[in-house]
Parts: sequence; structure tokens; C-alpha cells
Amino acid sequence: MLLVGSDHFIDHQTPDGHPEQPARARVMAEVSRRWSDAGGALTAPRPATLDELVRVHTPEYVDQIADTAGQRFRLDADTYTSADSYDVALHAAGAAITAVEHTLTEAMPAIAFVRPPGHHAEPDRAMGFCLFNNVAVAAASARAAGVNRVAILDYDVHHGNGTQWMFYDDPAVLYVSLHQYPFYPGTGAVTDVGRGDGIGFTLNVPLEAGASDADYDRAMREVVGPVVTAFAPELILLSAGYDAHAQDPLGGMQVSTEGFAAMTAHVQRLAETCCQGRLAAVTEGGYDLTALDACLESTLTQLGDGPPASGAAVIGDTNRVNSVIPAVRQALAPYWSGIFR
Repeated sequence: MLLVGSDHFIDHQTPDGHPEQPARARVMAEVSRRWSDAGGALTAPRPATLDELVRVHTPEYVDQIADTAGQRFRLDADTYTSADSYDVALHAAGAAITAVEHTLTEAMPAIAFVRPPGHHAEPDRAMGFCLFNNVAVAAASARAAGVNRVAILDYDVHHGNGTQWMFYDDPAVLYVSLHQYPFYPGTGAVTDVGRGDGIGFTLNVPLEAGASDADYDRAMREVVGPVVTAFAPELILLSAGYDAHAQDPLGGMQVSTEGFAAMTAHVQRLAETCCQGRLAAVTEGGYDLTALDACLESTLTQLGDGPPASGAAVIGDTNRVNSVIPAVRQALAPYWSGIFR
């Protein structure tokens, strides 16, 4: 199992009081140090190239971010750059690619600890703390390397609008998101299922605030797992955001550290079933530093230990997912008739 990380991610500076703060990268660096000291494999990322970025971003947008080098800019209401942010963002996207290259070559899991996060970045604009869409760049890199089908699973508390739109008409990339709804950025309704050739290849599980481990577990078992298995990806990417944690100041969910480990285990089992364990994770949100430390640690442990053969269903109240599952089935039934009738 490979961890891709660097102290360089501390160098992306945001204004005082901003939730996406350099201290997040210090937590990542400390967890990385503990992993390395215990004998885990750790490697530094390389910067993504222009050719790799423009597979999902417009050249004009990449130039816009490049022009911020050495300066501070406010790109939208809550997305900023500092002097080193362009180079840091290149390395964040490059870290995601490095993780994918490892898992494709070794058929072993990898995780990239990066900031800024990426899943809100759209082809032509920054958004929601994100500059380049790290997981989308990595998915496009895998496709360019000959991978025919890629599944992206996203359990960040916010819907990954950028990732969705980048692959919305692409039947080779299945995008799956479990997120708080209604909530920022406003996208991710059950009826967002894709467009054109990509219709049916977007799966959104919008959950009301307060959803807990049991809600997420049932969604993974009853809708996410069956669709991903039927899609039969050759690679699975995980947008690992931890802001659905009960302690997170931005989200309104009640997921525990153990709940995130259980979701990661679900994704591992899918990777073992579908694509010989080819799984790469890329960090997204997570803004309580204590919870972030615990979740990064538990994810590393879970990925390093390998997937459990099976897992008992999480016991608890599932009222927040009970009404969503029929709606998801109804929305996807025309495209996945063998699963949802």
C-alpha cells in the first residue's frame, strides 16, 4: 500500500480563519510521518503536466490559475490562491495520478494526501476551495493509459459538482456520490443521472442532514454496491472527504471515524470483486483537525490491512436513507434494469 504525500501542501496559504487551512496539511504530514516510521511506503508526488490537466480543464482555465503564481487572488467567495498555490495544486493533481499509476502497476491500493481539495473544480472555474479537480485528472489519466471503465466514489459531505459535470456524458466513467442535500453546492439530486451517452452513469444518493453510519452503510449495500458491480470498473477511485464526520464544523452529518472505515471497506471489497484490488483514494474535505487525523489514520489502516471478506450491516436508525433508496432505484431503473425493477 502506497501513501503519496508531501509537506509542500502546507504552502497553499488561505486567509486567517478559513476552514481549508494549512494546518490540515500539517495533520496530513504528521499522519504520513507515523505511517513511514512504522514501515509504510511513502513517496512524494510529481507535478501534473499541462497535457494531463487539459484532459478535464480548459486550457484557458489552466492559464488563469498559472497566472496567479506568486500572488494572492480571491477566485470566488471562498476560494483563494497564494504565492505557491499554483505549484501546490499541480502537485495535488500529480499526487492523484501517482496513486493511480501505483495501483494500476501493482494492483495494490494507494492514497494521496493532498490539499487543496478538488471535486468542486469545474472545467473552467475554481470553486469551493478547489483549484484543479485532482480525482478527475487522475481518472482521465487512467483512461488515457488504456483503462476502459473507471468508477469514482465520493463520500465527501458536499456533492462533487465538478467531477459530475466533467464526466456527465461519458459512459466510461461512473460517478457515485453520497452527500448531504440540500447543501452546498446545490447539485446532486437523485434525478442527476447523466446526459447523452453518459445517461445512467451518474448515481447520486442525497441524504438529509443528520445521516449516520447506518444510513451510509445501507446506501452502500443496496444501491452503490450493486451498480458499481454491474458497471465492472477496471479501476476504482475514492474521493475521500471526511467532512460528513460528526465533529466537522461545515457539515451536518453524524458519521463516525469507524463509519468512514466501514465505507472504505465497502469500496475495498468492490475493488477486489471488480478490478483485482485496483483502488486509489484522494483526500477531499475534512475540517475538524482531530477528526481528520483519526480518519486519515483509520483509512490508512483499513487500506493497509486489506478488505475484510464480509462486513455485518451497521445497526442503527436508517430513517434518513429509507426514502432515498426507492427514489434512487426509480431514477436509475431505466438504465440498470437488471438491478432495479
